[in-house]
Amino acid sequence: MAESTFWLVLLIGFFGFLLGLILNHFLPLTLLRLNGTPPKGSFGWPLLGETLSFLKPHPSNSLGAFLKHHCSRYGKVFKSHLFLSPTIVSCDQELNYFILQNEGKLFECSYPKPIHGILGKSSMLVAVGDTHKRLRNVAVSLVTITKTKPEFLSDIEATAIGILHSWKDKSQVIFCEEARKFTFNVIVKQVLGLTPDEPQTTQILEDFLTFMRGLISLPLYIPGTPYARAVKARRRISSTVKAIIEERRRNADGSTNSCTKRSDFLEILLDVDTLSEDEKVSFILDSLLGGYETTSLLMAMVVYFLAQSPSALQRLKVEHQNIRRVKQKDEYLNWEDYKKMEFTQNVINEALRCGNVVKFVHRKALKDVKFRDYLIPSGWKVLPVFSAAHLDPSLHASALEFDPWRWEKIPSQDQVCKKFTPFGGGSRCCPGSELGKLEVAVFLHHLVQNFRWRTEDDDQPIAFPYVEFQRGLPLYLEHCPH
Repeated sequence: MAESTFWLVLLIGFFGFLLGLILNHFLPLTLLRLNGTPPKGSFGWPLLGETLSFLKPHPSNSLGAFLKHHCSRYGKVFKSHLFLSPTIVSCDQELNYFILQNEGKLFECSYPKPIHGILGKSSMLVAVGDTHKRLRNVAVSLVTITKTKPEFLSDIEATAIGILHSWKDKSQVIFCEEARKFTFNVIVKQVLGLTPDEPQTTQILEDFLTFMRGLISLPLYIPGTPYARAVKARRRISSTVKAIIEERRRNADGSTNSCTKRSDFLEILLDVDTLSEDEKVSFILDSLLGGYETTSLLMAMVVYFLAQSPSALQRLKVEHQNIRRVKQKDEYLNWEDYKKMEFTQNVINEALRCGNVVKFVHRKALKDVKFRDYLIPSGWKVLPVFSAAHLDPSLHASALEFDPWRWEKIPSQDQVCKKFTPFGGGSRCCPGSELGKLEVAVFLHHLVQNFRWRTEDDDQPIAFPYVEFQRGLPLYLEHCPH
């Protein structure tokens, strides 16, 4: 009797699950026809929808087959079924800008649930409403304080010089590995005050690499899977950070000497009363994530595109030689030197436009939204695709070409904001983006004056959906004579 009851419950559960899948797939279409005019599009298969086609790997400096096909067939705004949800996909510059500017009013951040599981509920990347506002205010304040510290710039430069010095006897390096080493050493020093030689740094790096692998894995919480290992790695990082916090507090209680206070993010965070302990730990993890992966990928993009453009590399080299010419031999850069790096900023912006470090973001409609002649239904996911505007020939002349000089011709900042959103926009624009650009600029200052390089022809940035180089971007080096 008990066995037959078990199978009956199992059968009812299976059919309930099947019915839920069918309703999830077809009910939104029925309601949409009743409530408004839908964008054209296709829902694909039940459950999977069109997710696998959407995620098919393609060069990051292209739209990819899925978006090209759907835009040509349905227009720049179309409906689909992605990540288990009915979705409006936008490759339209005006709609993307509208979505970003109405964050918290008409739309809110809405990443898939597994992302929440791995980042944590207090992460600024997934938080919404007042929680996100509090976290972002702290982030902006920290960035502002950091930029005023003279040691910040010198720490970055010392790290860059150290990495490049390790290349002196090498004819080849895997650049993505070197870039990650550089950005991790910079960010762990700025956030936690740790140097590369400390045991805690090695422990955090090991756990952080496990965490990063899980972030781009199949979200199955089964022991042994990358996702499950990543969730555990996050817990270990949290424990390590909490231990560092406790040690700081003990040292602060036992010392009356203000000179012993550190000047990293964590020291400032300890005095922030608006964040809980878990929010502070999540904030540290978010800072490590943003400062490590995004900045290292941007560095790789810049180096990759410069290898394809000798004229841009030569112009960049001249700019940095002119800055170095008026300084003493081993004198470090200062903020005035950074302000002179105008063509460097053009190169960085063009690498962001062509390479698309962030291809799209996840949002959800909070209410029915009318845009032009169609409806974005309440509760539907919305994916503004930034790369579509970046690679649109109607917005950027010769859009598929790497041309840093185009940024010298931009008439107004307002026009840039609408068609160039490499770090998102509105209230969720990355608060540390300028610090990332600074790191890249300082690294380039020493790289272009000491090395020439070439890349392998078939190694290019691939989006699936996170962007990476298939072979880690091998560089074949040649030392520049001084």
